[in-house]
Amino acid sequence: MRVWTEEVFGPVLPIITFETEEEAMALANDTIYGLGSYLYTSNSDRINKISNGIKTGMVSVNGINYILPCNPFGGYKSSGFGREHGKYGFNEVTQIKLVAKNK
Repeated sequence: MRVWTEEVFGPVLPIITFETEEEAMALANDTIYGLGSYLYTSNSDRINKISNGIKTGMVSVNGINYILPCNPFGGYKSSGFGREHGKYGFNEVTQIKLVAKNK
């Protein structure tokens, strides 16, 4: 499906079946985009494994809203470079300089 590999902003939910967690992660990562992902499970080991294995900048677990002013916002791959919001957002609008010298 073309919609599976594109970054869609709208009320669209493509659904693909899978057999294993590894297959699900491979399907989720089979795109040049990686802004956000959603995971629904009560298994904490699965949450850790899949949220670390999915190549997205943000992961919502069980519907928790990750778009908050204090949270960094941004994606992986072609879904953005850098982060906005929160303390990480300051890095996008500042330049850090180091000056090393003898007294």
